[in-house]
Amino acid sequence: MKTIGVDLGGSHVLATIVDDDGRIVDRAEHEIADRTFAVAIETIGTAIEDVRRRAKDAVTAIGLGSPGSVDLSTGTVKYSPNFGWHDVPLGTRLCERFDMPVFIANDAQCATLGEHAYGMGRGTANFVLLTLGTGIGGGIVAGGSLLVGNNAAAGEIGHHQIRATDGFDCNCGKVGCFEAQASATGLIRHALAIAHSFPRSTLVRGKPEKLGSKAISTAAEAGDPHGRAAWNRYVDDLARGLANVIAFVNPEMIALGGGVAAAGDFLLSAVRVKVDELTTVTPLGTRIVAASLGNDAGPIGAATMARRRGLTAATT
Repeated sequence: MKTIGVDLGGSHVLATIVDDDGRIVDRAEHEIADRTFAVAIETIGTAIEDVRRRAKDAVTAIGLGSPGSVDLSTGTVKYSPNFGWHDVPLGTRLCERFDMPVFIANDAQCATLGEHAYGMGRGTANFVLLTLGTGIGGGIVAGGSLLVGNNAAAGEIGHHQIRATDGFDCNCGKVGCFEAQASATGLIRHALAIAHSFPRSTLVRGKPEKLGSKAISTAAEAGDPHGRAAWNRYVDDLARGLANVIAFVNPEMIALGGGVAAAGDFLLSAVRVKVDELTTVTPLGTRIVAASLGNDAGPIGAATMARRRGLTAATT
């Protein structure tokens, strides 16, 4: 049995065919040039049609991960700041077009489901995925089931405050959120905040607005003083947030994905030590690892949701 898994990003839509073993066997990606619902829904439909037409076997259901908050009973996207959508009937419209069950959920929850079912979290009962990108996304699996919460809004780990009095401003309006401090954007902000102390630094020479998290982690690993100082501040904040997550839900495993996690053992070895130091109430016992599915976690999770009839109710 094959299902379609769709990952809706801010600038593109990726539609995939996923088999019973969680493998992507076909994919189609289209750029979203216009984020208005009327145009975006056509782009999404075209991507889905591309893979459905090429599928050798019958496709039984569609799952889609969307940024923002979702009404799981109807597939309505209640609010998506990335798109400026309010109460758009995404599930209903796709169901009408393709005449099959359609399941819609938050994109970070879908990625968590994918990583838990077919990635590093496979076989664990209590698992957390965190993606360290422009922000911090992810989700929580407790007792083998994805934690959805009231109004399907569980898993906003990025918006608990870890530096409420001396942190960076967060886009949500608070100060010192985990996302503001420990996302890829947070790493860049750490580097810029201390740049004045490193007047000869090559990291911000020329156009500091072009500075990226990969350049900072690479410089830090090479021993560059500015890069190393920014990296240490970043790892401190990441560890603080991870220690809180462990205290909150005591998972067997936390998998780190996203751009910063590409630093691999350079990140993991540093953050594990600091998390161990900060975890004083709950026995550590939590493995901190790199996620394995990368950007495929979202569509694989969305397809898994459709196959299991999980997270959302069909809109038929």
